[in-house]
Amino acid sequence: TMPREPAVLRQNILDTTAAILACGIDPKKCFLFRQSLVPEHAELAWILGCLTNVPRLLRLPQWKMKRASQNSEGTVGLLTYPVLQAADILLYKSTRVPVGEDQVLHLELAQDTAQHFNKKYGEFFPVPKAILSEL
Repeated sequence: TMPREPAVLRQNILDTTAAILACGIDPKKCFLFRQSLVPEHAELAWILGCLTNVPRLLRLPQWKMKRASQNSEGTVGLLTYPVLQAADILLYKSTRVPVGEDQVLHLELAQDTAQHFNKKYGEFFPVPKAILSEL
C-alpha cells in the first residue's frame, strides 16, 4: 500500500522467498508463487470491492492507525487492502485461515463478503474460519 523503489521491491521479494524456504517450506509439497503475477487476485478484489461499502472500510482500526501514522488522508490502496485480502482468501476457496488478533476484523470482512456474494449469486465461496495462534 506504500510506494516502493522497484529495485528494493524486487530484492524484498527475493529475500521473502529465501526466508520462506529457510523456514522449511518444501516447494515440492506446496505451491510457492508470486501473487502479483496472478491477475485473478486483482480481478476478484475489484468484484468484491463493488460489493463492499466504504463506511465499513473506514471503520477498520488498521485503516485509522496506518492513516494516522502516514500523516495523510491515506491512499485508496490502503483503504481497499482488506478487500484484496478477502480476495486472496476467497480466490482459493479457503476454509481455514491462520490469522493474528490484529487481522480478525479483516477476516470477518472476508466472511461477510463471502456470505453476501453467496446470497446474491448462489453458493460459491466457503465462509472461512479463523485459526488463531495462542502466541
